[in-house]
Amino acid sequence: MIYFLAFALCMPVANWLIGNVGTVCIPDGPCLIPVGFGLMAPSGVLMIGLALVLRDQVHETLGAKWAAAAIAVGAALSFATSAAQLAVASTLAFVLAEVADFAVYAPLRAKGRSLAVMASGAVGAVFDSMLFVWLAFGSLEFSGGTILGKLYASAAVAAFFWMRARRAVAA
Repeated sequence: MIYFLAFALCMPVANWLIGNVGTVCIPDGPCLIPVGFGLMAPSGVLMIGLALVLRDQVHETLGAKWAAAAIAVGAALSFATSAAQLAVASTLAFVLAEVADFAVYAPLRAKGRSLAVMASGAVGAVFDSMLFVWLAFGSLEFSGGTILGKLYASAAVAAFFWMRARRAVAA
């Protein structure tokens, strides 16, 4: 249930970060953080990169129905705590990204968890990033940085699962 709660909280926390935390905050726009290669991303990328991985963990431990329920809880919390435009953008992007992520994760899981996490995270990152920045800000300007930030999170967690699997085999 910890994974469920953490996953459900990712969307509203990401929306809060976008409006409150960043190295640069654009008036009537997002707060941004640098993600490398001269790219900036809305600061919520920190949570959504984590969400892409937590979704896989919820799916792994509780099942797909619980992952869908966590998305619904996250959307409800987002609407209760965020501006309407941000809540709509994050909910639509989150749902479509999670569907795409799930469609990749489930069939690849049998071939290895690290591969499934990385591939599904990449697909989810692209869907979520492009759709969210377009819906929330009317532009794709920050989608490149947002995709990169989310890929960092997916790569870090995929590496963690790969190292954990290696230790289990060695033990």
